Formats: sequence, structure tokens, C-alpha cells
Amino acid sequence: MAELIAAKGIQTAEDLLYHLPFRYEDRQNPRSLDELKPGEMASVIAEVRGTMLLRTRHMPLFELTVGQGRLALKCLWFNGSYLQGRFHTGQTVALFGKVEPSRSTSNLKMIQPQFELLPDASDDAETRLLEVGRITPVYESLGGSRLASRWQRKVIFNLLENMRGAVPECLPQAMLARLALPDRETALREVHFPPEGTPMTQLQGSATPAHRRLIFEELFFLELGLELKRRRMRERAGISFATSDKVREAIREVLPFHPTAAQKRTLAEIVADMRQPSPMRRLLQGDVGSGKTIVALQAMLVAMENGYQAALMAPTEILATQHFLAARKLLERSSRNYRIVLLTGSLDEDRKRANRGLINRGEAQLVIGTHALIEEKVEFDRLGLVVVDEQHRFGVLQRFRLMKKPTQAEPDVLVMTATPIPRTLALSLYGDLDISVLDELPPGRTPIVTRRVPGERADEVWEFVRKQVALGRQAYIVYPVIEGTKDDQPELDFANDTAEAGAAPAPEPRRKTARKGKTAELFPTAMQEASPAAKSGLKSAVEMHEKLRNGPLAGLRVGLLHGRLDADDKEVIMRRFQRGEIDVLVATTVIEVGVDVPNATVMVVEHAERFGLAQLHQLRGRVGRGAARSYCILITGPRISPLGEERLNAMVRTQDGFELAELDLSLRGPGEFFGTRQAGLPDFRVANLVRDRKLLEIAKQEAARFASPSAQDMNVKAEGSEAERARVWSRLKEAWQRRYGLVEAG
Repeated sequence: MAELIAAKGIQTAEDLLYHLPFRYEDRQNPRSLDELKPGEMASVIAEVRGTMLLRTRHMPLFELTVGQGRLALKCLWFNGSYLQGRFHTGQTVALFGKVEPSRSTSNLKMIQPQFELLPDASDDAETRLLEVGRITPVYESLGGSRLASRWQRKVIFNLLENMRGAVPECLPQAMLARLALPDRETALREVHFPPEGTPMTQLQGSATPAHRRLIFEELFFLELGLELKRRRMRERAGISFATSDKVREAIREVLPFHPTAAQKRTLAEIVADMRQPSPMRRLLQGDVGSGKTIVALQAMLVAMENGYQAALMAPTEILATQHFLAARKLLERSSRNYRIVLLTGSLDEDRKRANRGLINRGEAQLVIGTHALIEEKVEFDRLGLVVVDEQHRFGVLQRFRLMKKPTQAEPDVLVMTATPIPRTLALSLYGDLDISVLDELPPGRTPIVTRRVPGERADEVWEFVRKQVALGRQAYIVYPVIEGTKDDQPELDFANDTAEAGAAPAPEPRRKTARKGKTAELFPTAMQEASPAAKSGLKSAVEMHEKLRNGPLAGLRVGLLHGRLDADDKEVIMRRFQRGEIDVLVATTVIEVGVDVPNATVMVVEHAERFGLAQLHQLRGRVGRGAARSYCILITGPRISPLGEERLNAMVRTQDGFELAELDLSLRGPGEFFGTRQAGLPDFRVANLVRDRKLLEIAKQEAARFASPSAQDMNVKAEGSEAERARVWSRLKEAWQRRYGLVEAG
């Protein structure tokens, strides 16, 4: 049993107590069958009358009939063979699910309800006490039927009884009183075994005082750990950069246009950090096309004019080369002879060796590259500033390896992302960084016209593309898969929504995604769940490249770009598109990041309902980079889920990336948002960043207050006694280092 539950992350008694119910059943006053109404979620306790396994053409259906007196209720489970033998006539069963009308009879039915067999006379008194006549907790199984809810209820109940009065408190009493939260033992007891009269709406929404206490506790220690990291960083020796008239003149020389107010504000925030003697750790957030790169280049000029080197790391060779060419073009305006080098994996060995020598001797002031920058062979002479572009595409460890490489004073670090991240996520994912936001587009950026078009009108779209090419413009056409209907294609994001019409409800309301390989890490659960039928109608990039080139777009120069091409082939195709040698580029989402072609004015996305909001917004950002009017056309398939409709309507309604990001977070949930799991988002036990965003803000304020220098004075009783404060720091160090590694030992 210990091995089984350890696989679920439960290794201590405390871990088990924080494994909370995912829902509750009101078995004090369960609904009688004559009270049920179609469309509502209901708990029912009834007697098993009979079972049947129905063999249909598509799948086996398991049918259970339960009754109360003369009334009956049918329950159906798709692919339900596994339930054969589980029920016997006369047993009492608790059911929870959505009530639906039954076509065949006047009775009602439930599809895929949650169920639990209730104790009978052969069960012990404790089992009956915990399951009947009360609000009953229902848990996610820890290992099949053996470790299902009944086992967990008994073990957790006995654990709480044995620890009565001995559960250690980890928050100061003054803080609990200020926030009107119960003590830890009371919270754990009432979350697992709610007192009679607790409102069911509060329980199901994790909004009882007991829930709020445990959620706040988790978020408080997260924010306290991040606050400590920020304070420790400020204590480290960094570089205090000077911003003299000479530096300001160097910046003015290379600016291609008058900066926006947002660019001036964010540069001022960055430079203020760079003046400090402690290392800068700042996130620069800006929507697609907001001018982050020019702000970062100005920051790098500050470092270079102070006699230091600057490094810019990008996630792809295409993007690194693009940054290199753009920086070289801008710095040509300068009267100073800056030396810029490019370091990527595909350079030949002689070129790499020569560039590493320039970096090591300090002869290269600006170094731009990919992961190649963090290889052991690369040694900087005086590294002063590191800029990491699209950081969420790197693992956090890579970021810190680059930061900690020099033996001298720590360099400043500026992290850039074009992915708009809602404040809630930014507070946890980037909580150890200060944040600057570019919320204004530079002059000359024309709004992109976004339209939805049903698939049957695709011919009109191709005619529009031809007209744009005739005007000297270029176009992208994006498909969700590379070829065929294979299951292993990471380009496919939203292969199917669980809310699709006709889709069977999921058997468990709260699943933890099985993460297997790159595909599972980057994209939502829905992808792995899509049925072959759901995928079979998808057009692929390879197939449509041939059809378009020989059909509607015949005579145009049509290229093909996808993730299975090797790096050199991708590079060649992108260079040809950038030079205007390709009119129309058929692609997968491999073009989502790092392509800058100002002459491209049309973005066509086929099967747009299959893409996530973040991807659609990033794809749209590939056009509208020049002065000409640009268009994003979303071609949709015949079946669109309610979630798909919501995404598409939002894309047409707004171009505000932060508004779209908030909606995306609420639709997809934090675990799948922009693939943030691989970028360091904590795996919360109790909290949910979408639901608990207000508590996260409060936790951040309380953490800053607790860690402030004035609170260190033990005379400040409002922040707890010396013993209470010591318990807080001990809890942070022991429990949270074990879970998140937020606080270094010692």
C-alpha cells in the first residue's frame, strides 16, 4: 500500500491529510427519485434492482437499474464491461451525476454517474458511521478499488482522531485572526468531515473557511519562498551599471523610431535595476509586436557601454539568427564598433571555435545564440547582462545555468516573453522576478482584421490569397497536423474538446493527466483523448500543400514547413520566404515563434477550432508586421464545441493578448496554460490558480509583510511571537524545500 500511495506523491501522514476530497455527497438528505428533475446534478441513494451488459455496434454499454419503492432510475456507462459483477440485487448504492430524461420510458437516467456501494449489516459500525447520514467526502482513488474512498475515509478519520490536539500550527495566530481563518487542525478536520449544515455550494466550490485556510496556507508558503529568493538575490554582489551621457547618446544613435510611452517606462524600470549593486532579475512581458527586442537591445547597450558583454539566448536557430541580423542592422547606425557574434548548434566547428575565442577574450561585446550559449566550452570574459527570449520554452534549470556561469559578479538577467501571462500566473510562475509590461504597440502597426469563415467557403479564401500575392504580398496557411491522422504529432493542440457534441462524459470528473513524452507535456489532455473519428477529418499540411499547389493556388510559389524537417531544411525554407522567393508558406505551428516577415499580410488557419487561444494569437502575430493592412482568416470545420466557439469569438472580438490570456487560463486551467507545467509551475495540492486568484494576492501581501525587515523585530507582535515566526521559517525550509526546492538549505 505504501508503494501504491507513494506513486501518488503521498509519503507522510501530512501528505495524506492534504489529499482532499474532490467532491462531497449529501447523504444526510439524499434526493428521492420523485424529486429529481432533468438537467440537475444530484446525489441519490437507492437499491440495486438489476444489471445488463448491452453489446452495441460501437461499444459495450453497462446498464444498472436502481429503485426506491415503485420508482426506478437507469444508469448507463459507455465501455462498461469492467462493471460486470460489481453490483448485486439488493445492495444499496450511492450515485452522483447529471439527471437526464430517458427516451424509452417515463423514467429518468444518469449517464456515467459516480457511484459507491454503501455498507450493509456485514460492515463494521465505523464504516457505516462515515458513509451514511452525513455529508460524505469522495476521494480520487489512490490505487484501484482497494484504495478508493471507503479506505481513505477510514484511514483519514482514524489519523485525525489519533492526532487530536497534536496537529502542529504553522501560521501565526495574529495572521489567522486578521484573515478570519480557522486553525490548521480544525481546517483539516472540517475539510474531510464537514459539520452538519455546511452549505454544499461552499463545499463543492472549495470555499468553506476550512478550505480557504488550507488554500491560503499553500499559497502563503509559495509566496514566502519566492519573497525570500528575491531578498537573497538583492543581497548578492551584482554589477552597478552607470548611465552617463555617453550611454544615453549610444542608445539614441541606434533607435530606429521614437519609442512609445510603454517602451520608455519599461526601459526606465530595467535601467533602474541595472544601476543597483545587486543582480537584476526582471521579466519583460509584451504582446506580439510591442517592441520588446528594441527595449532589450537598449539594456544591452547600457552593459556594453560600461565595458561588459551582453548575451541573448533564443529558443530556436531561426529566432536567434533573426535577432542577430536585426541587432547588426541597428548597431550599424552606431559610431562605436561593436562586435556581434552568433553561436548556434548548426555552425561548423571552425566557426564555433573562432566565436568562442572572441567571447572568451572579451572581443565580442554582444553574443546571440541558442542553447549553444550554455555549453561548458563557452566562457565569457565579463558577462554583464543576460537576455533570455521566450523563457517559457526553456527549462528553468537552463536559465539558472546561464545565470550562474561567470566566476565574477553575477550578471543582470532580463527574461522576455511574447506570451501574455495573466497576473495570477505571473505571481507564481515568475514570482521571483520583478515584472515590466509593454502594453502599447509602436506607431505604424496596423490592426489585423480577423474573420471566421466556414470550410465550405474556402474557395473564397484562396481567391483572396491570390489577390494579395498579386499585390506583392505573402501569406501563411497553417494546418493542425503534418500528415495523415497519426497520433504522435505534437503540432496538434486541441484535437478534440471533451465538450464536443456526442462525446461521452469522462468517467472521472478530476483526472491527473498522464504525462508521456513531449506531446503530453506541451499540450492539453484533450489531445490524447481524441477519438480516431474525431481526428480523421483533419486536413494535413503535406496533403494540402500538394492540393493547393496544383489546384486553387496553381502558378504561385508554394512552400512547405513543418516540425519533422531537419534544422537546415527549415532554415533554407524560412530564408526563402523572408527573401520573397516563396509566395505562400503552408506550415504547422512550427512558425508560431520566431518568424518575422513584414511583407506577409495574410494568416489562414484551417481547422481553427482545433487550436488553443494562445496558439491562435501567436499565429496571428506573424502578420501585421509591416505598414500594409493584414488579415487573419480562421477557417472552421463542421463541428465546433462550445469551448471552440468561445475561443473563435474571442479571437474575432479582440487583439488584446492579455484579455485572451485571461480567458485562456479560465478555459484551460493553469496546468495546461501555455505548457507551463514544464516551465516550473508548482503542482498545487490544494490551491487552484484560476479559482483562488484573490487568495493568491492576499498571500503575496502577507508574505511580503511577514518577511519585511520591520517584522523581524520581535516587538512587532502583529506578525507573531518569536516561537511562531521560527515555526513559519522551519515549515518553509523543511516542507517546501522538499516539495518545490524554493529555499536553499541553510
